[in-house]
Amino acid sequence: MATPSHTLPFLVRPQVQQEQIGIQPLRTLLIADGIQTLDSGLLHSFGYRLYPAGSAEEARREFPLARPELIVIDCREGKPIIRMLREWTNAPIVVISERTEESEKIDCLDTGADDYVTKPFHMGELLARFRAALRRAFGIPRSQIFVAGDLQVNFTRRTVAIRNQLVDLTGTEYELLKILASHAGAVRTYGQLIHALWGSTEFRDAMHLLRVTMSNLRRKLTPERDAAWLIATEPRVGDRLGKETEWAQPREA
Repeated sequence: MATPSHTLPFLVRPQVQQEQIGIQPLRTLLIADGIQTLDSGLLHSFGYRLYPAGSAEEARREFPLARPELIVIDCREGKPIIRMLREWTNAPIVVISERTEESEKIDCLDTGADDYVTKPFHMGELLARFRAALRRAFGIPRSQIFVAGDLQVNFTRRTVAIRNQLVDLTGTEYELLKILASHAGAVRTYGQLIHALWGSTEFRDAMHLLRVTMSNLRRKLTPERDAAWLIATEPRVGDRLGKETEWAQPREA
């Protein structure tokens, strides 16, 4: 089992409401088929919001709601779930398991997991592995600020600003912008965008929802000028952030 939170004084940080300092918790889909070994309250204090699921079927239903940035699997047999998830998402997957056989670790990693942690574990190590998986998965590390002309996206605080004025985005609008910023200058196809936002290209009315979300995002980011300077559309293909990449760059937060 994970080390109890009261034995981790080196992990404790001031209990400040994250929303008060502009940080949104990182959405984490937890799939566990037994007793949950992770302390949701402790993880939330470190910026992780858990969406629990007790089976592969529950994970399938929960996925569109959670739109997870990280997936944790705490199951005896995780490989079928990994295979299912990899049909929908490229989000990093961390497996937690009591099984210590080398063959099991290799099979899970080859199936699509990004990391494998055996029980018992220390919470500090687990959090470090979460951070490492996220760094590998995101085109732009969450600890950086992305700047493109008047646009600034702070991946640590999950804030967006135009000319230093904060822009109020919905969760889906922010996720769409983050995907485009992570691949600045490159076209993301409609299928890739739908898959990343809702977990499946078969999502009902997905194309309509994508168009509405993109339209609202453009309107909020470019209220006074042609939106094409920031988000360009390749007809019948997809969208990209910026026509060129020299003005789009990540910076350390």
